[in-house]
Amino acid sequence: MKKRYVNLILAMVSASAMALGSVPAMAATDSAKTESAQNDSKEDAEASNEKEADAAKTDTLEDGVYTAEFDTDSSMFHVNEANDKKGELTVKDGKMTIHVSLVSKKIVNLFAGTAEEAQKDGAEIIEPTTDTVKYSDGYTEEVYGFDIPVPAIGEEFDVALLGEKGKWYDHKVSVKDPVKTGDVEETTDDTDKKEDSSDKETAEKADASKDEKTSDDKKSEGKKLEDAEASDTKETDAKKVTAEDLKLEDGTYEFDVTLTGGTGRATVESPAKVEIKDKKATATIIWSSPNYDYMIVDGEKYEPVNKDGNSTFEIPVTVFDAEMEVTADTVAMSTPHEIDYTLNFDSSSMKKAEK
Repeated sequence: MKKRYVNLILAMVSASAMALGSVPAMAATDSAKTESAQNDSKEDAEASNEKEADAAKTDTLEDGVYTAEFDTDSSMFHVNEANDKKGELTVKDGKMTIHVSLVSKKIVNLFAGTAEEAQKDGAEIIEPTTDTVKYSDGYTEEVYGFDIPVPAIGEEFDVALLGEKGKWYDHKVSVKDPVKTGDVEETTDDTDKKEDSSDKETAEKADASKDEKTSDDKKSEGKKLEDAEASDTKETDAKKVTAEDLKLEDGTYEFDVTLTGGTGRATVESPAKVEIKDKKATATIIWSSPNYDYMIVDGEKYEPVNKDGNSTFEIPVTVFDAEMEVTADTVAMSTPHEIDYTLNFDSSSMKKAEK
């Protein structure tokens, strides 16, 4: 009897010990669950913050048209002075695009990204528009403009530009201080939505038939246009004469030079002195005004070589007997701005300069 009683007590003690031993294990399990829940909550919070940051980057401007400042990191790539550093920002369906008018037609393409990305296959190159800007003094000028995608307001982003020499350059730009000026015009016509499907099919068939009839004519016209352009290019290239073609000895010569462009009021002295050295030609250009503070030839900037009198520059002559494009910046107007000109050096007028 005593033995059975002792065994019963031992069994009860053992059961109690097992129960007490399981308490820490249960506590550890609950602690792990709590820690896991906390981690999940933290991850959800971080994901939410990332989404909010992404939303802030694309910004929450409502659809419409705004004026906004367009800043760049270059004195050669910026908004035309006539537009006071501002462009027209259009927001539609959450996407932003700014149209800016530049200072000339020297920048021929843009790309929303880096110069390296712009040269990859499939890169979406931004083509220019021809804009007419009007300065405060009433002078008007045609320049290139571009529609640039804007990823965020107030943050720098990459824009690459292609110059006339065919080389891409990296730049940083930013758009800030948008001020709403109007709403985006809707281009969807409700009547189009209601158009009967059978009418659409009939119209499509008629258009397809018309396209088939005119396809050959278009190809023929396109071929003729290509041939004409190729012929014009060959004739133009044939007329171009380089310093090397002239086969002149090193020395100083005089050439009649003609200036075109701008308002027509400015002139340059003719004949102009041209120095030949190592088969390269350098012209001394003397303007009829002292108000030109720099010239640009083939993307290179040239400063005046004099301090007093009419503005004088020494610039390379890239071609004779053809239009050579140059840009000159004048400070004669209310604000300085660049003007595109052409110079034509007549090789038939060439003569040795008098000492």
